[in-house]
Amino acid sequence: MNQKKHASNPWYSRTDTSKLELPDSTWKRVLPPDLYEVARHGETERAFTGRYRDFEGIGTYYCAACGNALFRSEAKFASTCGWPSFFEAERPGTLAYRTDRSFGMVRTEVLCGRCGAHLGHLFDDGPPPTGKRFCMNSISLEFEPDRK
Repeated sequence: MNQKKHASNPWYSRTDTSKLELPDSTWKRVLPPDLYEVARHGETERAFTGRYRDFEGIGTYYCAACGNALFRSEAKFASTCGWPSFFEAERPGTLAYRTDRSFGMVRTEVLCGRCGAHLGHLFDDGPPPTGKRFCMNSISLEFEPDRK
């Protein structure tokens, strides 16, 4: 993990799983502007543009806002949706969900279970064994390869 990258965010931790309830003004101060808009305001990066869409590294995906472990690479699968997709979370409670009624649709929004950052959406058209597709914004993710 690059400590300099997170120097302005004292709440970023790969080991602390305690819930964070910080005001929006704090997130605006500690997150890069593009991540802030997606994580805190539910924006979405354009399809087929994210750095992890076709990425095949072996390791763990973390919340880019707080460092919470979200997904293992073994749960990532090739999808035609334009965003990185996973069929299961790293562990129970690592994600949170809420109903999203934006754009005239009803979807399940996926949030970081630690900091509440918007990550993407959940759909019921994924592969076995879960049948789920966690369709995530690359900007909301940070990848750490496994150590050899």
